[in-house]
Amino acid sequence: EAEEDCHSDLVRTDDNERSGEANLQAELQMFRAQWMFELAPGVSSSGLEALPCRASSRGPGVKSVDARGKQEIAKEEKAKELFLKAVEEEQNGALYEAIKFYRLAMQLVPDIEFKITYTRSPDGDGVGKRCVEDNKEDDKMADLLSDFQQQLTLQESSVKLCQPEVDVSQTHISVLPMEVLMYIFRWVVSSDLDLRSLEQLSLVCRGFYICARDPEIWHQVCLKIWGRSCNKLVPYASWREMFLERPRVRFDGVYISKTKYIRQGEQSLDGFYRAWHQVEYYRYLRFFPDGQVMMLTTPEDPPSIVPRLRTKNTRTDAILLGHYRLSQETDNQTKVFAVIMKKKEEKPIDYHKYRYFRRVPVQETDHSFHVGLQLCSSGRQRFNKLVWIHHSCHITYRSTGETAVTTFDIDKMYTPLFFARVKSFTAFSEKPL
Repeated sequence: EAEEDCHSDLVRTDDNERSGEANLQAELQMFRAQWMFELAPGVSSSGLEALPCRASSRGPGVKSVDARGKQEIAKEEKAKELFLKAVEEEQNGALYEAIKFYRLAMQLVPDIEFKITYTRSPDGDGVGKRCVEDNKEDDKMADLLSDFQQQLTLQESSVKLCQPEVDVSQTHISVLPMEVLMYIFRWVVSSDLDLRSLEQLSLVCRGFYICARDPEIWHQVCLKIWGRSCNKLVPYASWREMFLERPRVRFDGVYISKTKYIRQGEQSLDGFYRAWHQVEYYRYLRFFPDGQVMMLTTPEDPPSIVPRLRTKNTRTDAILLGHYRLSQETDNQTKVFAVIMKKKEEKPIDYHKYRYFRRVPVQETDHSFHVGLQLCSSGRQRFNKLVWIHHSCHITYRSTGETAVTTFDIDKMYTPLFFARVKSFTAFSEKPL
């Protein structure tokens, strides 16, 4: 009997240990699930703390199963909410935020993308429905200018183009008449055709948006760029669309190319060693709206050269000045042709130098360079690449008027020029449009 009692005590102790171990494992699983769930941002553990209390009357096995199931459901719901939030951020263009929410969702449920339905969003609205509504909004706001103008027409005549948000003691810009506002906008565009600043100004308010879309401003800009060849608006819907879509050179920066090559040096005295030199130089092209162009070839890097190219009155000796024109070919390719020459420097004649000697006449010549480039787009930027197609030197003798032409071979030494925007070129306005 003593052995039976001892055996029964051992069995009872073993059962208690097993039940205690099961309870411990269940609590551990519940703690892990709750901890993983609370890792997600904005999740409170108050809703999870009430789960064990409601299930306390049940057995430990049922309690652990219910808690685990509720935790899994809560994790999946939170993962769906984060995933839909990531989809929304990606559609809005915020890729960094979208990646962050995608990562949080997959940390909770690794295969959440296969469990989610795209017809429902966290706030109860359908994502598909939202996409349809966005398309309707795009259709409605396609002609934002006419919408703004219609709103101003329906308002009272005393309402001006723009109104101050708060009461101010000083004179507000809305007091100015429309003609003065348009003159200010022409100063913003300036003679450098800074249309980027005009677009930024249009973001201020509804009235500035209307002023910035004035067809006369964009028409004058197109006339400055293409001249008489832009009399017809067809096939473009507006002058602004012509400016954005038609190939053109850019004026708010510099086209730069970098060329490298290795040159063989002199042989050493013993004949066993020959030096090699790496040569590196840059070509710079700066276009102006009035048809002038500057070209510079120098070994100096862009930070030291670009500030000197802001105006045409630069003091750089090696600069070449000239004129350019755009040519629309039959193969639908836009090319830039330029004729440039060195700046003429007037040197005083020294009569005393050859006073006692017979002067040998020197034949005077004029040098000019003819450049042909093809205008291309690369990457996300438009009209930011110039590819060499022609380069020649014309030497004209003043005495006879004859011209000798030397054409250079376009090889790997003529690397393409890529556009680099320079903010300082449009920081100041010298005169209005």
